[in-house]
Amino acid sequence: MPVVLDKTELQDFLDEVFPQLVGEFVVEHVEEMYTEIRLPVAEKHLRPGGTVSGPTMFMLADVAVYAGVLSMIGKKALAVTTSCSLDFMRKPAAGKDLLAKCTLLKLGKMLAVGDVLIYSIGEDKPVARSTMTYSIPPK
Repeated sequence: MPVVLDKTELQDFLDEVFPQLVGEFVVEHVEEMYTEIRLPVAEKHLRPGGTVSGPTMFMLADVAVYAGVLSMIGKKALAVTTSCSLDFMRKPAAGKDLLAKCTLLKLGKMLAVGDVLIYSIGEDKPVARSTMTYSIPPK
């Protein structure tokens, strides 16, 4: 199944349907069943102790799967998360953006399942791992 939305189209659509998040996420890479989304880490993303907060990493993982699904099915803004698990594996590196690498494991007519590894840019080991299921709206 070929990619329906390329990197630029996907970024433009995310900015259109979530204007409150413009600049929050950067679509770095799109290919069949795979996306990479970068979060430019800012002060607002940090928790006490200076590390990126859990809710911020959840949001990044969620956007990565959403983007992965949309890249394959097109502009379906009402695709929604139905299930999520998130494992925090290590503290993100200070002063580095985060990169979510999403692989879609299943893309059916009604459900999609994605696996996400989140890295501090330039680091080899992931800081978090998430699996999410998305409900795809009917045609």
